[in-house]
Amino acid sequence: MTNLSAGRVSTRYWVAADTLIVDLGGRMRVLSSAPRGGGLRTTRYILNHQVPSHPPKGDSGGDWAHPSHYLRRLAETHGVDSDCVGLMTAVPMTQVVTCRDARDGIRVECFATVGVTNAVRAGEPSRRAEGETSGGRPGTINLILVTNACLAVPALVGAVQVATESKTGVLRDHAVPSWTGSPGATGTGTDAVVVASALRGNGPWHVYAGTHTEIGSMIGLVVAECLIQGLKLATKWENAHHL
Repeated sequence: MTNLSAGRVSTRYWVAADTLIVDLGGRMRVLSSAPRGGGLRTTRYILNHQVPSHPPKGDSGGDWAHPSHYLRRLAETHGVDSDCVGLMTAVPMTQVVTCRDARDGIRVECFATVGVTNAVRAGEPSRRAEGETSGGRPGTINLILVTNACLAVPALVGAVQVATESKTGVLRDHAVPSWTGSPGATGTGTDAVVVASALRGNGPWHVYAGTHTEIGSMIGLVVAECLIQGLKLATKWENAHHL
């Protein structure tokens, strides 16, 4: 039996100075595409930091050219271990959305920030023609998934796959267009996914996490709920800023 709950999670988190800090309570195994700590590693902390839509020109040798270094220093200023996993987005942290699903002792929680002005359909040209930009508007979808289950490496990869499929499904359901104006955006050009699971022996073992598994179903549900709520906030933000 599912116990889906939007807006309530048990994982400790807080927002400080434009940064979402997720405290896993102890080291967990994490697979991610994050600019800081990406790949497969163990960590206790995951950060999602708001940055300017357009970093200052002429700063090519500064912070923005080395996001991993920047996020390491940011973690240190917040008293967080520098071996954290860190994300960046132009979406304000006031727009963080969360969702939790629990079934038979397994829980899956999602933290998300959603911006789609940088939306793209997979397979479109990778570079924009000169002058074609999103106008400096927030345009990244960052997903952070946390589960008390212990996922084998294939299951971690499967979790990323399911999260991506769920995200794309919601974007298609809401007819989000690509930056080119073409229909059928599948994501944005700067999306990132983080999946954190229990270390071996600290949670129920799962070899797979695809859409035919219970935990895969849970991942799909929490991501979809976060995307739906995040799109509402993104639309509200754009309307408020007349974009």
